[in-house]
Amino acid sequence: MFHLEQVADLATQALDDAGLSLADVDGLITLGPQFHEASMFVPAMAAEYLGTRLNFAEVVDLGGASSVGMVWRAAAAIEMGMCDTVVCVIPSRMAPTAPDDDHAAQVMRASRFGGHSTRFGAPEAEMDLPYGHMAQNTGYAMIAQRYAAIHGYDAAALARIAVDQRFNACHNPQALFYGQPITVEDVLASRMVAEPLRMLEIVMPVAGGGAMVLTRADKAAHCRHRAVKVTGCGEHIHSKSPTYAADMLATPIGPASRRAFAMAGRAPQEMHMAQIYDCYTITVLLTLEDAGFCRKGEGLQFLREHDFTFKGNFPMNTHGGQLSFGQTGSAGGMTQVIEAMQQIQGRAGARQLARHDLAYVSGTGGVMSEQGALILEGA
Repeated sequence: MFHLEQVADLATQALDDAGLSLADVDGLITLGPQFHEASMFVPAMAAEYLGTRLNFAEVVDLGGASSVGMVWRAAAAIEMGMCDTVVCVIPSRMAPTAPDDDHAAQVMRASRFGGHSTRFGAPEAEMDLPYGHMAQNTGYAMIAQRYAAIHGYDAAALARIAVDQRFNACHNPQALFYGQPITVEDVLASRMVAEPLRMLEIVMPVAGGGAMVLTRADKAAHCRHRAVKVTGCGEHIHSKSPTYAADMLATPIGPASRRAFAMAGRAPQEMHMAQIYDCYTITVLLTLEDAGFCRKGEGLQFLREHDFTFKGNFPMNTHGGQLSFGQTGSAGGMTQVIEAMQQIQGRAGARQLARHDLAYVSGTGGVMSEQGALILEGA
């Protein structure tokens, strides 16, 4: 469950960082509707709590793609003239506090199966759960096995994603695994969770939330840090479960990324960094291919040939990614957006990139179910 206090705390932190205040805010996007205080009319409730009046409000429900989805929705609303300044906020999910809360009990029951619905009529309840297809690990393992059957599999190459991102995390004091480097051998020796995925290839859940502020270009020019423009965006959804995907290896990030690059008038090769949603190493591999950083089936070779640390020739998830920074529930994807912003603004500290004007950011919800992409550029 989410709490209003967290919305207020995260929103005011983000506004202070930007050099703005609640008086500037006339737009709000949050995740919902699982709030402790209410499950309906969430934007109005949050606005009332914050003491703001809104010209634009939205509730987004795209899992790990929510952060990317919030950012482009906010940018679009501002571009259309509906509002001036939008706060996008995803609070930390907390355990239910009321034993008689029916909604909380339903969420807890569903979470036993990794978010899959257990309600009558849900396709997953009838066709997935009874056959052992539960939680996220099994779905991503199935995708990885399909990749292996079609293109081959190199566990050591995939392990390099986790290793290089851990290197980045070791230069980020906010990362969960700060100061704890790993090797390819460590990854391959870690416990097998769902073949072929090992423990160090699977995201580490932690508590936390995130927020982002978007405002008009003229106002951004007077904010505390360098302005970052949203120049391209895309979103695509093809199914809730990979069971129903026409092709498990043709992920939604493909059409989402093509739209984002086309909108920005940019190509993958122009990017100075890639902040890729990394719930699993296989997610990163498929994103690299489908977003156009390498051709389909050539991802393993791409992994072997590139250095993904902030010092390397393909800086990726320079904050450590969710694999080493930690996944703050649905707010996990916000860490990729924030890292891209801070890199472009030159605020990344020890891991700051020399070239940092162009960033590709992705978000992934469910089991490669709903994905989105952003192109961010320094103003």
